[in-house]
Amino acid sequence: MKDCLFCKIINGDIPSEKVYEDEEILAFKDIQPAAPIHILVIPKKHIDSLANIEEDDEKIIGKIYMVINKIAEDQQFKDKGYRVIVNCGKDGGQEVMHLHFHLLAGKPLGEKIVG
Repeated sequence: MKDCLFCKIINGDIPSEKVYEDEEILAFKDIQPAAPIHILVIPKKHIDSLANIEEDDEKIIGKIYMVINKIAEDQQFKDKGYRVIVNCGKDGGQEVMHLHFHLLAGKPLGEKIVG
């Protein structure tokens, strides 16, 4: 998608501090971190939001969670814990309309929101 910030990062038009990359997924450090470790994990395929995933996206969504675990292991915060947040749509707090997963770690992350 032409105007998408994350698609521009994927294409290399906008620089990012990459943490992980393969043919389907890119992970990079957030430029406005909400925690000492704040990584955005995105599919390279443009998907507007979680509300717009299709049946054939099931594999990539599962793979994203495996990549999140790999990043947590590689950066040595898997055992201490981390939070994964997916905002969905404008009312859900989504600012960039490209599906992305916020991976937060590096400090106690405050009160539990649920469960």
